[in-house]
Amino acid sequence: MLQIAHRQMRPFLYALVVCSLASIFSLSTASAQLGKPEGLYYKSWAIVIGVENYLLAPKIPGAIDDARAVAQAFRQLGFDEVVELYDKDASARRLQQTLSDFLPRKVGRYDRLVIYFAGHAGVTQDLAGQELGYLVPWDAQVGNVSKSVTFEQLKEFSRRSASKHTLFFLNAAVRGWEVSAAQPLSLEGRLSPEDDTERRAVQVLTAGDKGESLSQENGKSLFVQVLMKGLSSAADRNKNGWLMASEVGDYVKQQISERSHGAQHPFFVQLDGEGDMVLIEGRKADFVLGGEPQSPEERRQAAKMQYEQAALLLQTGKSSKEALERLDKALEYDPRFGDAYVLKSYVLLEVLPNLADALTAAKLAVEFAPKNPDSQYTLGLVYEKRGQYTEAERAMREALVVNPNYVDVYFSLGVLYADQIKDQRKSVEAFTRYLELGGNHARARAAVAVKP
Repeated sequence: MLQIAHRQMRPFLYALVVCSLASIFSLSTASAQLGKPEGLYYKSWAIVIGVENYLLAPKIPGAIDDARAVAQAFRQLGFDEVVELYDKDASARRLQQTLSDFLPRKVGRYDRLVIYFAGHAGVTQDLAGQELGYLVPWDAQVGNVSKSVTFEQLKEFSRRSASKHTLFFLNAAVRGWEVSAAQPLSLEGRLSPEDDTERRAVQVLTAGDKGESLSQENGKSLFVQVLMKGLSSAADRNKNGWLMASEVGDYVKQQISERSHGAQHPFFVQLDGEGDMVLIEGRKADFVLGGEPQSPEERRQAAKMQYEQAALLLQTGKSSKEALERLDKALEYDPRFGDAYVLKSYVLLEVLPNLADALTAAKLAVEFAPKNPDSQYTLGLVYEKRGQYTEAERAMREALVVNPNYVDVYFSLGVLYADQIKDQRKSVEAFTRYLELGGNHARARAAVAVKP
């Protein structure tokens, strides 16, 4: 439910977990990259790490076969350099050298870099008692953080890396990173792939959460099977030919949660930047227009995605005009999407004022989202601004039928009764109930203190 507090949209609570990884070897020099590339990237790098036969830790059967399948998938995607590091090639010294020296020298600022890791991982605590994740190289022990690659080192690598887009796949159940503010993850539907892919992105997908057992199907990693299918275009949600990292993350999360029956919960997070790695480049016209969803379920999902993007744009104080365009697109996909009408009516009331259109949207919100108290509440606010005070009172009272404890509605009623309807008794009653429910606005306290 969208809440509106004192006639302002209450912030949406989006939080994403953060993390990162690193690795190893290849050819070509970043210094040769002069000017912008003709396409989206100068060069595409995939670093694939699989540790199966640990020197000091338990064996992970199938880790190398899974890693080789992932490496082949990136070759099929057209990556220029696919470097495979298995067992002793993934020693602690080699990984640290790669993070601190090799990749920073080789990968250029118009490159994309994907790093896949399959092996043991763990979580410890730092000196402040915060969880700290780490990856276990071939010659390290589980629990020996001094020889492992910690997430702090991985985050430092991601800050130093010049690559335009970096994407980490961790085939491990692990966490231990701080919370980061949400970023819009999908670039689809924007005006220019060239412009939008200039935005930096560091993105991370893990196979599961700390302590979870990683599921298998037919003796093979479920994470790898789902990831491979997603990379083969199954994750292209709106079927426009552009496969984005954010789409792969959403696809893997949904598929693994379902196929593991809720036992495994992958994370997809945005560590840095507002960009989104392009894994498959489609036609530019399709990127601009967006491939249209066909089935009713696809249209509902597309509508939900547009609605969420609109809400995020408003919450982060970005383009209100684009937010309204996305709401219109959501309603084009699903004309019965009540909550989209609620948010649209609010935008047209308070952000991009247009009272006639706000009234139309609010009435449709009441029709298609009757159980959302914000439908009637926003309708009441629109009526109040139009000078239709009787209708405003009726709508706000209807909002309280849906939610009798909606504190903000009582405050708005108190103001309406005091300033417009001129009924001080009802105003004090509304303000009193507002204060009883935990409100603390000075005007309400002053009104109740001087009862008529």
